[in-house]
Amino acid sequence: MPGRDMSPHMRRPVKRHLFDGKTAGTGFAALAAAGFLAGAATSVSAQTMEAALGRAYAGNPTLNAQRAAVRVTNENVPQALSGYRPRINASADIGASITESDTPANATTRGVHSTAISRLAPRGAGVTVDQNIFDGGKTRNSVSQAESQVLGARATLRNTEQNVLLDAATSYMNVLRDTAILNLNRNNVEVLEEQLRQTRDRFQVGEVTRTDVAQAEARLSSSQSQAILAESNLKTSIARYRQNVGVEPRALAPGRPVENLLPKSLPGALQVALSGHPAIIASLHGVDAAELQVKVTEADLYPVLGVRGQVQQRYDSTAFGDNRTSASLVGTLTIPIYEGGQVYSRTRQAKETAGQRRIEVDTQRDTVRAAVVSAWGGLEAAKAQITAAQAQVQAAETALAGVREEAKVGQRTTLDVLNAQQELVSARSTLVTAQRDRVVASYSVLSAVGRLSAETLKLRAEHYDPRRHYDQVKNLLWGTQTPDGR
Repeated sequence: MPGRDMSPHMRRPVKRHLFDGKTAGTGFAALAAAGFLAGAATSVSAQTMEAALGRAYAGNPTLNAQRAAVRVTNENVPQALSGYRPRINASADIGASITESDTPANATTRGVHSTAISRLAPRGAGVTVDQNIFDGGKTRNSVSQAESQVLGARATLRNTEQNVLLDAATSYMNVLRDTAILNLNRNNVEVLEEQLRQTRDRFQVGEVTRTDVAQAEARLSSSQSQAILAESNLKTSIARYRQNVGVEPRALAPGRPVENLLPKSLPGALQVALSGHPAIIASLHGVDAAELQVKVTEADLYPVLGVRGQVQQRYDSTAFGDNRTSASLVGTLTIPIYEGGQVYSRTRQAKETAGQRRIEVDTQRDTVRAAVVSAWGGLEAAKAQITAAQAQVQAAETALAGVREEAKVGQRTTLDVLNAQQELVSARSTLVTAQRDRVVASYSVLSAVGRLSAETLKLRAEHYDPRRHYDQVKNLLWGTQTPDGR
């Protein structure tokens, strides 16, 4: 471009140091440098990905609700075990009885008319003990079913933990990405404002036409619009971060991929996922519970053998001041003959439910397989996109420098410079997005194979152990207070 040389500000590549890294990790040093959110005060120390994930693990409401669901399921075991224990009931009664008799004079009474009134207060108390001896295996199978439900709930908790940590990692990287893109767009606005100012100066001296000014104005307006959109996207990402992590983001540190924790190949990832993904394990425990429900229901068709012991004390039963004590021990045998077909129907229904659960296992395996393949492909694509985007940025920087030099001697127009500048901004935005995608994709693969957990990531947070509550309540014989004091 002939005439006045471009200012040093316009020649300076916008935030070039942010994109000089060769890997996603070094590239996201850019995002760390740009990680101060709009309107937020800078923290003395940056918040790391590990700290954010640890906070989400400790305080995410979705995860805490699932932990509570596991504790609820734990109580099924002592409820089932109660079938082995006796049922003890006490009863008491008290009342009033008035009896009046009038006997007329006759030969039997030797001609004497008599009247008698009896006032009694019959009362008593007793204790009854019922002990199950045999119930067709209903209690035994109910206990096994409850234990399968507990194991399934733990697997579901692990899967929920994965989803929460993946959402937290994704929102963390989204904030970094959108912050960097916002800074890119704001810097681009500054560059285009300077470009417009110089174009207007050159128009005043007749070096360019009004068309060049209009082109610069249009490009500046477009850039301002993109900056507003980027700011809106950042606010949305901040809200998601607050939802998933529990606090506002402050000076986020670089996020790095967790590829060192992943299987070495796609077949290896599929093998790990299909053998140990918590969603599949939860489905398998669901099959066990459904099959045991068939046995529990069938037990209603079998004889029930039990023993009943009873002790009773009665007062004023037939005469004032009498006192009677009775005790009994009776064996009971109940043999169901026909109950209208209800139990038969419930048994068939339970068998159909078990069949449904087995089909759901196959569905879950297919879902997990598809998730692994998709996440693995996303990770490979992100790596390739980073390499391509880095080359694109370098080429766009070289092209912009060349176009500016050619514009100085009149071989390029203002529009050529504007286009080259826009291509560079787009290339840098693409690189930022690809770097974000690589980190998120690595966490997605770790989640897809079933290994995304606080333990695997070695998060500095108190790890929740669902077995602790189970051990506390399994053999409780009485008491309504929960282990945590409620």
